Amino acid sequence: MSHYPPSILKLIKNFSRLPGIGEKTAERLAMHVLRAPRSEAEQLSNSIKEIKEKVRLCAMCFAFSDADICNICSDQRRISSILCVVEQPPDMVAIEKSGSFAGLYHILQGVLSPMNGIGPDSIRIKELISRIAEGKIKEVIIATSTNVEGEATAAYLAERLENYPVKVTRIASGVPMGGDLKYVDQVTLKRAMETRHAV
Repeated sequence: MSHYPPSILKLIKNFSRLPGIGEKTAERLAMHVLRAPRSEAEQLSNSIKEIKEKVRLCAMCFAFSDADICNICSDQRRISSILCVVEQPPDMVAIEKSGSFAGLYHILQGVLSPMNGIGPDSIRIKELISRIAEGKIKEVIIATSTNVEGEATAAYLAERLENYPVKVTRIASGVPMGGDLKYVDQVTLKRAMETRHAV
């Protein structure tokens, strides 16, 4: 790598800090930027600066937003009485892409993980309880992951919400569409059996 000038080495080093980008990919990206028209490189640079300057968390749901309130929370067509609780903004995006939900969201910004020092005060549980205490929410759908931390978070939330007049549901989990039973892990199969429904 030392055959590159310092400016290129610096760009390669910065690209390689990105998750999932190894040294070879970082080198290819740097070469692409170098060969690209100046306007394209400036667009990339400006978009990086712009997200650092503009993007914040929505004051209601804690999704990424360019304004104080995100597009979903400010959309009058959404069903405001149903709240879907997810771990992170990409989880919300995945549900939105599926087109299966028309309510509002609450993003916890993490999950409970005592081993890593993440307790109820470390994520947005207090804010969730405040939203529910207002009395406008009729159903809370808990859509955390089915790993240990996600399940523990779901159980904790269900317990905390017992004292409120809301219906608390958990997204179903189990065998994926097109999944072959002999390749599905035992925990997933167990959950699929427990959450079976009429056909």
